[in-house]
Amino acid sequence: MSLSQWLFQKRNISLKKYVSSNNFSKNELYQNLWVKCNECNFLMYFKTLNQNYKVCPKCYYHFPTSSHDRVQHIFDENSWCSLNNNLSSIDPLGFFDKKLYRKRLSDMKSRTGLLDAVQTGTASINGLPVACGIMDFRFMGGSMGSVVGEKLTRLVEYSTYFKLPLIILCASGGARMQEGILSLMQMAKVSSALYKHSEAGLAYFSILTSPTTGGVTASFAMLGDIIIAEPKALIAFAGRRVIEQTIKEDIPDNFQTSEYLFKHGFIDLIICRTELRNKLYRLLLLYV
Repeated sequence: MSLSQWLFQKRNISLKKYVSSNNFSKNELYQNLWVKCNECNFLMYFKTLNQNYKVCPKCYYHFPTSSHDRVQHIFDENSWCSLNNNLSSIDPLGFFDKKLYRKRLSDMKSRTGLLDAVQTGTASINGLPVACGIMDFRFMGGSMGSVVGEKLTRLVEYSTYFKLPLIILCASGGARMQEGILSLMQMAKVSSALYKHSEAGLAYFSILTSPTTGGVTASFAMLGDIIIAEPKALIAFAGRRVIEQTIKEDIPDNFQTSEYLFKHGFIDLIICRTELRNKLYRLLLLYV
């Protein structure tokens, strides 16, 4: 047996062991190893994408990312300290459609490892302490239920008490319909806490990622002292079709993108994810 044949055989044996030990099929393994950009079709190794903060190195398309990844991307290593991470939604209305709401919650918890659609905590950016809430779209589309509102309200009150600047990264489909009016109440609750935070002279940075829609956009997402968005993020209150049917007019193709909103004065900055940590640090220095 030649050296090349031996290496090829050894590679196949190692691959089979990896597939069997991780319960992957070979096709699934290759799909996990290689990622195609949704924007420019650039094919890249998954480690290349991860090392670039899940931003396409060719066209800068921002792939969806988790709250766990954002903690690693933005904050100093080992500085994240979770707050109120034991809160979990219940089913106050006994809601069901195709599936019981309590069953949806159970499935989401198993799939994401989260108890609800937001993580809150304290951390530091280049040594500057901050309080931060990070919404996670993987958990029921980042929808805002009573637990999301409660965790964010407690976070704002915590940051006000300890005089910390506040950052909230938004990624949401809006209020959670399975909790009815209870979810809509969270808009006012978080907003009132932010008012007290502002009255204390503390900074609040709102970061809008794709998508940020519905009741989140209509409340705390748009109340930041500085409102930041990722490039080409979908930011809206109502859907495009609803707006067109209401006003009986066609709207521009780039309507509800961060670039359109920036041009019309709704947001202050558009910052690429790879530069977000450094830009946040420079902004925080203005408030120290």
